[in-house]
This record gives sequence, C-alpha cells and structure tokens, in this order.
Amino acid sequence: MSTFSTLGISASGLTAQRARMDVISKNIANAQTTRTPAGGPYRRQHVMFATRRDGGVEVVGVQESQGELPRVPNAGHPDADADGMVTMPDIDMVIEMVDMISATRTYEANIAAMNATKSMISRALDLARG
Repeated sequence: MSTFSTLGISASGLTAQRARMDVISKNIANAQTTRTPAGGPYRRQHVMFATRRDGGVEVVGVQESQGELPRVPNAGHPDADADGMVTMPDIDMVIEMVDMISATRTYEANIAAMNATKSMISRALDLARG
C-alpha cells in the first residue's frame, strides 16, 4: 500500500461518515413527523457501506427501517385514528445521539490518519532534501 493510497482511504472514510452524520441529523429532525409526503410517519434511516477494492469505503445506499412503528395515545392529534392512537416514527434519540458520537469520532480518526500520513510525507521530503 502506498502512502498516497492511505490518503484516499481516509478521504473515503471522511465522505462516508459525513453521509452517516447527514442521515442521523435527518432522523433527529423528523423524530416527531407523523405525516410524510409518501404518507404515514417518518421511518428511521441508516446508511449502508461497502468496502472498495482499494481498501476504502463507499456509501451504497440509505435504507429505511421496516419494523413496527410505535403507537401512542393522543386523541387530539390530527393524525389520530378512530381509537385516538397516533403512529409515531421509530426514532430513539439515545440511539441517534450514540450513532452521532460514533460517526463524529470515526470522522476525527480519519482526519488524524490523514494528518499522520501528511506528516510522514513531509518528513520524508525533508530527509530527501538534506
């Protein structure tokens, strides 16, 4: 593996984690959305990754959850059914925040790897000069 391919691998990690943070932010923003343009409540989304041939990572898609959505009593809500129950999004703020922290730390680790690689390249060039 060349030193420069290490930069490409870290850059792919940065891109992937940025996409992950965007989806997590969207989940948090829609935690109370009971009606979407497609109909029904918002469903939690998560990013799907795949390993590239060069060792990097790429986003291959965003998948919606398929599980059962929670129902809460709220007879005054405009989306309440005849029993006074509202179907809510399947967003757990604790899980979203843990995912956001994980994505942020992974992003920071990729930046640290890039900086270490740049430092090694710079030091090698200094040694070659003198």
